[in-house]
Amino acid sequence: MADLMTGKRGLVMGVANERSIAWGIAQALAAEGAELAFSYQGEAFGKRVEPLAASLGSRLLIDVDVMNDDSLDAAFATLAQEWGSIDFLVHAIAFSDKTELTGRFINTSRENFKTSLTISCFSFIDVARRAAAIMPDGGSLITLTYQGSNRVTPFYNVMGVAKAALESSVRYLANDLGPDRIRVNAISPGPMKTLAGAAIGGARKTFRHTEANSPLRSNATLEAIGGTAVYLASDYGACTTGEIILVDSGFHVLGMPQSEHL
Repeated sequence: MADLMTGKRGLVMGVANERSIAWGIAQALAAEGAELAFSYQGEAFGKRVEPLAASLGSRLLIDVDVMNDDSLDAAFATLAQEWGSIDFLVHAIAFSDKTELTGRFINTSRENFKTSLTISCFSFIDVARRAAAIMPDGGSLITLTYQGSNRVTPFYNVMGVAKAALESSVRYLANDLGPDRIRVNAISPGPMKTLAGAAIGGARKTFRHTEANSPLRSNATLEAIGGTAVYLASDYGACTTGEIILVDSGFHVLGMPQSEHL
């Protein structure tokens, strides 16, 4: 490895298990020398994250509820106390009531709309504000999105709207934080076999469809997504901000399925 992240410290939010995109990112960052802290929500997720974090030499685990200001304040106070500053943050947090990811988007409830937008979008803004305060020398903020933000995707419904808002937030945050040398970007993978992905109806069909039709005839891997995150968090990404980087084997360039699948 090239030790691209040696001497850099950061927080990874959203690891659920070893198949999480956030975990793939964490592994890639650690392999390049980064020192990591992890957040989790609740005891059940904490038990899952603890052995994974330990495997990368991390002992700094913080229980965080992104719907609670006091919890967020305490989390970043802990980071400031332990490390003084951070160099990067990975935000891999999203949520919606899975029962509203089926049927018609027009039937989205007010309550789930607010919850989905708050957890999947506003939490990144909330976290960015606190992270920026402990990035005196600049840094990198990374979040995760999906192509359902700009193309209608079956069974994605309100999450598509939440991801569209998240991508817009990336651009506005990039402009706000640029003078502080803080870069803000999003990675947009194709369908992934993750805990979050499994909550979306028709996930297996979508996965097979993109694998069969993408220019590379494959879906993205955790390793490829992790490598993209390393680029964005490292000094090689020093002039990249406000971007939505697609890591989907080129599926986004298609206008229709490949000829053999018509």
